[in-house]
This record gives sequence, C-alpha cells and structure tokens, in this order.
Amino acid sequence: MALFQALPLFPLPSQVFPGGKMPLRIFEPRYVRMVKESFASSEGFAICMLDDQGDVEHNTHIFPLATRVQIVDFNPLDDGMLGVTVEGLERLRIHSVRTEEDGLRVGRAEGLPNWPHQLLAEEQRMLAQQLAQIFKDYTELAGLYPEPHYDDASWVAQRWLELVPLTGRDKQRLWQQEGPEPTLKLINEMLTKE
Repeated sequence: MALFQALPLFPLPSQVFPGGKMPLRIFEPRYVRMVKESFASSEGFAICMLDDQGDVEHNTHIFPLATRVQIVDFNPLDDGMLGVTVEGLERLRIHSVRTEEDGLRVGRAEGLPNWPHQLLAEEQRMLAQQLAQIFKDYTELAGLYPEPHYDDASWVAQRWLELVPLTGRDKQRLWQQEGPEPTLKLINEMLTKE
C-alpha cells in the first residue's frame, strides 16, 4: 500500500485484525458501492471501530487504527442482503476522514507494520488451547479458519482481541503496541480470573 491512500471505511462496533476473517451483511447503498469498487481495486477497504465518545458530524466517532481488508467470499442472502467475508491484511492509521455525498466515509490511511510472526512461548500455550476449544465449540467461527495458526503468538493474540468483550479504547490501546505480548498478558489474566 502507498504511504498515504484514500480508502473507503466500514465502521463497526467490532474489529477484524490482520489474519482474521469476518462475515459482513451489506445492504446500505453506500456500502454496496464500496463492495463493488473493492472488486475493481486491489486495495480493498478499511474496517474501523466506532468510538461512542466521538462526534459523527465531524467524523471523530471513528478510531484511528483500522485494518485494510479484502473480500475473500460473497453470496446473496435469503433476506436480500449481500453476504461478504473479508480477511484482514494490514494495520492502518486513519489520519483524516471525509464523507461523500451518499454517506460513504473515506479515510486518508497510512499503512503500519503488522505484528511480527513469532512462536508462542511455552507459558502462553494454554491461550492457544483455549482458543482452539472456542473454535471447536463454535463451528461457524472455526469454518473461517481451515488452517489456524495456533503456534503464532500474533495470530493467537489478534483472534483473542477480536473475541473478548473489551471497549474499543482498550482494543486500540493494545493494538497500537508493536507486538502481541501486552494482549497475551491481559488475556491470560482474564482467563486466570475465571
């Protein structure tokens, strides 16, 4: 990705991170346009989290860290909506947001380094085992990941970060770190308390 690039934004109360997959239901005309344009471009679009303390009119309701995604599957749904599955590619920082006539927001985005691939430490293996159990219990989630990377600390941390009920601010704080260790430490503390 270029240093700065204009990317359509899909704001959500949840987040997908690099290496993650997320099914979406598309029905608003602005997002149907976004999906059509993403098929014509190799850049995709960005999924970003909503900040409930921000101002919608001034676009400060969108957190600055986002994920550039590409569509990996799509199908029409029975209710007339379009179902798409996206895969997270890279971390982004959104520097500014403009709103187009149809309401689609476009962000001026800068690519950031993804968390490095690294082996899970021995004391972190329990986190991978518990994540594998969640995937086993929720087959629709497991279906997104036919080849899970349970030995990769960054992959495991980001899948947990997608699942745990943290605030958007907390997820942004953890994700702005340069690696997965703070996230793994927090998840370990949360699971140990249960």
